Amino acid sequence: MLRSAQLKGILPAIPTPVHADDTIHTDAARALLRYLLGQGIDGVVPLGGTGEYGALSRAERVRMAELTAQEVEGRDVPVIAGVLDPGYHDAIAAGRDFAAAGVDGLLVLTPYYTNPTQAGIRDYFLRYADESPVPILIYEIPYRTRIAIAPEVLHELSRHENIIGMKACNTDMWHFLRTVAGVDESFAVLSGEDSLFPLHVAAGARGGIVVTASLLPTAWQRIFTLASEGKTAEAIALHRSLIPLMNLAFAETNPGPMKSVMDLIGVDAPAMLAPLVQAAPALSADLRTELKKQLAIFEVR
Repeated sequence: MLRSAQLKGILPAIPTPVHADDTIHTDAARALLRYLLGQGIDGVVPLGGTGEYGALSRAERVRMAELTAQEVEGRDVPVIAGVLDPGYHDAIAAGRDFAAAGVDGLLVLTPYYTNPTQAGIRDYFLRYADESPVPILIYEIPYRTRIAIAPEVLHELSRHENIIGMKACNTDMWHFLRTVAGVDESFAVLSGEDSLFPLHVAAGARGGIVVTASLLPTAWQRIFTLASEGKTAEAIALHRSLIPLMNLAFAETNPGPMKSVMDLIGVDAPAMLAPLVQAAPALSADLRTELKKQLAIFEVR
């Protein structure tokens, strides 16, 4: 059973390689996972927003969960699958399917569209945790869901034995500081923001679910090591060197720009799922130039 102590370091949020017919490109997906495992990642998160969860069919989501679990089997690398359904029954059904496919944990998104109260959010996660066959992490990303979770609610949820952590994507640092200050010691707060990662680690995050770590895991591991050792200024300086890459990677909706250049790491599957489209050629060219430079700097093979 996945424990909160295993939630640390760099866990890339990975894109879902697909064919033109919207089915999983299994060869490319396995190539991506092998690349990341070879770079020593601490965990892997398929089927989040970067994984185009909402655009995949239910069957393909399960295939991706199963493929990821198979590729990682036998390693001390937890697989935490995203669950991004807005309604409880679909969300718990997806979680059970992913658990049966072999994942270790679930990253469960705040319920959205219905505009729930804080009491409703609390009850939703408590019910989900009671019924989930594997441990869960809370996924708070208010700039996508328009719903933030009050720090006091997160404090309460952190004490449930089956809620072992969270992906923190709230860009309000005061909210982050108040959250970390009151969660249970057993609860792992993970940064979900590439742009704020070293600050989150300095403030108490145990690691991060990082999008651009799918391209440059070694760089992010170095940033994490520096930040976790208290070398915050050095971590920020290294992080600053990645700002051009991050600006390009997020200049259009993720993961379009990243998918367009992943052939540089041996993953040639640029197709996107509707309603997203492939990155603009000029943007892709600029990102390709920047990624080549960074791969050379960090001696990624």
